[in-house]
This record gives sequence, structure tokens and C-alpha cells, in this order.
Amino acid sequence: MPKVDLTVPEHLEMQIAQLVEQGEFVDRNDAVEELLSTGLKAYKTSGPMDDEEPEFEDEGMMGHEDEYVF
Repeated sequence: MPKVDLTVPEHLEMQIAQLVEQGEFVDRNDAVEELLSTGLKAYKTSGPMDDEEPEFEDEGMMGHEDEYVF
């Protein structure tokens, strides 16, 4: 398995250490590996975020002017 050198903010390190102390993970390496894997899966599932505003229909649903599709 490839080895990665990672620097994280102190508050993240404290949260990881707390999860290990609580028995959520066997050790720090296990915690970082699992949390990183879970984060990547969540990122893939949600996909990239669009910064564009949604376009509005000129006419409402089924031609009714008082109902709009966003």
C-alpha cells in the first residue's frame, strides 16, 4: 500500500484522536484511511457542484402561468 504524508489542522487531528480513544477505530492510520475513503465515496456520489443559477421556465407547468418549474 502506498504511503502518504499528510498535514491536517490541529482541530482535525484532535477529532481523529478522539474517535480512536472512543474505540471507533483501532488506530490513527485506520481512522484516516477509513475517513478518507468514506469522504471520497461521498464526493463521487454527490458529484461536482454547479455554480450556475438554475434557469426558470418562461411558462409554468403544462402551460399554466401560475405554476413554475425551478
